[in-house]
Amino acid sequence: MASPLTTTESQTRRRDTYHEADVVVVGAGVFGCAIAFALANQGRSVLLLERWLKEPDRIVGELLQPGGIASLKKLGLGHCLEDIDAIPCYGYNVIYHGRPSLIPYPNLDENNEVPRAWGGKNKLGDKKQVGRGFHHGRFISALRRACQDHQNITVVETEVVKTLQGEHTDQILGVESRTTNKETGVKEPDYYFGQLTIIADGYDSKWRKNVLGTKPQVKSKFYALELIDCELPDPGYGHVIIGNAFPVLLYQIGTHETRALIDVPQNLPEASAANGGVRGYINKHVLPALPDSIRVSAEKALADGKIPRSMPNSWLPPKRQVTNGMVLLGDAMNMRHPLTGGGMTVAFNDALLLAEALHPDRIPNLDNAKAINKAMDELYWRRKSLTGIINVLAQALYSLFAANDRQLRALQLGCFDYFRRGIIDGPCGLLGGIIHRPAVLFYHFFSVAFLAIWLNACAVMGGSIFGFLWAPLALVDALLILWKACIVFLPIMWRETFW
Repeated sequence: MASPLTTTESQTRRRDTYHEADVVVVGAGVFGCAIAFALANQGRSVLLLERWLKEPDRIVGELLQPGGIASLKKLGLGHCLEDIDAIPCYGYNVIYHGRPSLIPYPNLDENNEVPRAWGGKNKLGDKKQVGRGFHHGRFISALRRACQDHQNITVVETEVVKTLQGEHTDQILGVESRTTNKETGVKEPDYYFGQLTIIADGYDSKWRKNVLGTKPQVKSKFYALELIDCELPDPGYGHVIIGNAFPVLLYQIGTHETRALIDVPQNLPEASAANGGVRGYINKHVLPALPDSIRVSAEKALADGKIPRSMPNSWLPPKRQVTNGMVLLGDAMNMRHPLTGGGMTVAFNDALLLAEALHPDRIPNLDNAKAINKAMDELYWRRKSLTGIINVLAQALYSLFAANDRQLRALQLGCFDYFRRGIIDGPCGLLGGIIHRPAVLFYHFFSVAFLAIWLNACAVMGGSIFGFLWAPLALVDALLILWKACIVFLPIMWRETFW
């Protein structure tokens, strides 16, 4: 007589034979793997569906902030940073027209708080915060292996084409997909069922329009170079270069590889076909702005004569969802400019919060639509203490670093001078996903604005004994700079943290 199946064995048979689970997760990217693993750790049975399980090759999602690493470890996935040649990142080096300013991540005190969040330099301590840079594909492959090794998860390579609804209700019961027959090579219809379907199909989501009714705002693209054996001015730091070009972001992703991301706004005249296109813009405007050691490696990377690969830089504010057995999350639901490298930190934090809200002690059965809606509402508001900060920082800093008018350039100078004065713990703690207090962000942003007003007034009035005659102009400038700061910051702050 055969021994009875354990619960785990029974769940595995249901997934393998009948394609049934507690949860169907569509998309085995950063968020999809994280939420699948988190729910599986709670004893949920999970089907993780991905259309292409080969190692992905992307140019973003290669820098994980310290706050993201903390969330990754809480999820039980910290080991995924091992054996992928992940490089430590200790903060940022902002190079403003050739002048560097080093901004290390702050240390934490015995209460795991940043002791000088409101102002001051790094305080020495044992709890040094570190980020990691890596090849995106290697990290995703490690996350997928962790899911494949989990006894409560079945990972399937299949292309999901639509959701499945009941005959007499709009409740989502699962998904229909196309799975390649290994013998014939033909894609055949397949079906997967779950009490809850989580869609995490990335920035180019095919469900976003129907579920959220929104679309991302795209104002620029990142063009990527992979620099080999590049000598960074400060190894171990991400570099943001601001010169007579739009921002350039660099960080090491391997022992020998450094990623360079070059921001090119849409319809930029300097990147028009008449001016040589994107390569013409890079050669004429970006290369001269790079430090000598970086410029040599960048020229070598451009030697192939090809247009570098690109990704759109998108902003997509989150939106509340009323669920009917399906939720949309990850980049499909919320995106920000990748300049600050906060996307994966947001994803891992969201996975933690959602898993907590869906815990079996709180929601035993995931087909309880009322309970799921309550959990999603809780997620929407709880995530704002971190994601609101990261999203606002990404959009606001991009506006400053890509300054294209007099007021924004004044704010840009104010931001750099703020760092040069040693006020770095708070800003870098916010950037690194370490500080979860929006009030700290508000304080530092407007401190930068008032410093910019002061610096501009000093420049306008100068050192002449007749400088006071320019005081009316300095006052007008002050009002315009403050107004510009409010336009840049307040609408995004309101949208991301209070609405």
